[in-house]
Amino acid sequence: MRRTSSRGPSIQAGSRPAGLRKRWLAAGIGAVLVALLAGVSLGPVSLPPGSVALELLNLLPGVQFDSGLTEREVAIITELRLPRVVLGLLVGGLLALAGGAYQGVFRNPLADPYLLGVAAGAGLAVTLVLTVGGVGAGGALSGLPVTIPLAAFVGSLGAVMMTYLLGAAGGRSRSPAVLILAGVAVSAFLSAGQTYLLQRDAESIQSVYSWLLGRLATAGWQDVRLVLPYFLITSVIVLLHRRELDVLSVGDDEAASLGLHPQRSRYLLIAAASLGTAAAVSASGLIGFVGIIVPHTVRMLAGSSYRVILPLSLLFGGAFLALTDVVARTAAAPQEIPIGVVTALLGGPFFVLVLRTARRVLT
Repeated sequence: MRRTSSRGPSIQAGSRPAGLRKRWLAAGIGAVLVALLAGVSLGPVSLPPGSVALELLNLLPGVQFDSGLTEREVAIITELRLPRVVLGLLVGGLLALAGGAYQGVFRNPLADPYLLGVAAGAGLAVTLVLTVGGVGAGGALSGLPVTIPLAAFVGSLGAVMMTYLLGAAGGRSRSPAVLILAGVAVSAFLSAGQTYLLQRDAESIQSVYSWLLGRLATAGWQDVRLVLPYFLITSVIVLLHRRELDVLSVGDDEAASLGLHPQRSRYLLIAAASLGTAAAVSASGLIGFVGIIVPHTVRMLAGSSYRVILPLSLLFGGAFLALTDVVARTAAAPQEIPIGVVTALLGGPFFVLVLRTARRVLT
């Protein structure tokens, strides 16, 4: 039986991958708008979606409608719910985009910021700053806007390099499961360091633990303003190089023959994806499986070219996390379920499905 490579979608040299169709782009934008309206409308105090839509339109320059909402309800929209939903769109987009980029870079369908240990590395670095630096975890980015994202970036980049080197120890012919096992080992090691730091600083355990479970609680627009530059930098770099991931999928030798510098492209994309993961972890804690669920769903529905997967993952990832946050804060109201718990409940079965598919490809 002929063995099929699992390193990514094979393309013929010089062939042109399918481009992004307008209907899928429109569907992604529509999903973002639906998530925005649902996230702002639903909550402990439900608001009429039509009135909320008019109030959101009032935020545009030169637009003025009578939404019929009271000043208190308008304040709930603009100062509480809208910043949270926008943060969810940014964080979800970053995690899904990073997951798609890692899958292309490593030519591994199971690559994900959470499973590769990248999120754990960023979490350890942020915990170090929160405990040793004495910064409260109530608003991770807002507490120390420069040090925390930079520390998370260093931690995430170090973690992905550790995972890659550990996975490479077995040779060049690595199965998807080997890299994931390396990620599990790195995550366990980094989590142990994180636990040690928390035990040394018992006063921070509750606040840091709440942050580690994942949440999108914000204190106004400050977290959004701090995440936005990282979102833009990551999105621009990854999307501008998405064509190179299709070329890398044929192998380094073939990619080099087509004029691409494989290692330079790979390092640039790893750095950009790690930067996006670091910003997401800094703002929202450890939220897993977004980088598995969204890119694979896009791949199954819209096509296997990274020209399609990455922009749609950015849009659908944001919509997915914003809608998941609605479930997290309404399913057990008035209590709020950590959003990381909800994504884990959804992502666990999905990961098993992807793993079974990857195993079939290897045999």
